[in-house]
Amino acid sequence: MAGAAFYTEPADHYHCAVGAHTHGLALPADLGPQLMNTVGFMVSSGYLQMEEVPGIPVLPKPPHYVSYAPAAMATFTPDVVLFAGPPASVMLLYEAALRAGAGSALTQTIGRPGCAVLPLTANSGTASLSFGCRGNRTFTGLPDTDLYFALPGQHWAAFQMALAEISAADLKMTAHYEQHQSLFPIVS
Repeated sequence: MAGAAFYTEPADHYHCAVGAHTHGLALPADLGPQLMNTVGFMVSSGYLQMEEVPGIPVLPKPPHYVSYAPAAMATFTPDVVLFAGPPASVMLLYEAALRAGAGSALTQTIGRPGCAVLPLTANSGTASLSFGCRGNRTFTGLPDTDLYFALPGQHWAAFQMALAEISAADLKMTAHYEQHQSLFPIVS
């Protein structure tokens, strides 16, 4: 929302049946068939197989509100901090999460639905990646060159310190590798 803090109520999620599902929000009776219609279309189009549906992460308890804010402006303790960026930048976030105790070498990754990275991260308490599904990319404008990285909010303070260390180390490693690469001339 253009860098501003805002919140949503359950009804704000009803326009996306899959997103409502991942947030644990039951659709009202008049919209109830929307989820199965959407899933049915995904299956009939070959985008999804029905066997995949039970494995989609879902928040165990539906939220009354969902608050969003740029991390530096948040006046609340986040459950999940969500980043979007190109793989090279996300690699640094991943390394900082490892250092902060918020991840593991074998990081959780999800493709579709992209919004499921939020319950995946919240439920597991560890950092996760999402490639961002087609619906998410369409409605959020996420470029095809970017992906999502989600961090459990309880690790936010440690992560910030680790990110500063990792970023400084990355600059040193870049200089080292560039100097080392100069020893190997490119042959045409």
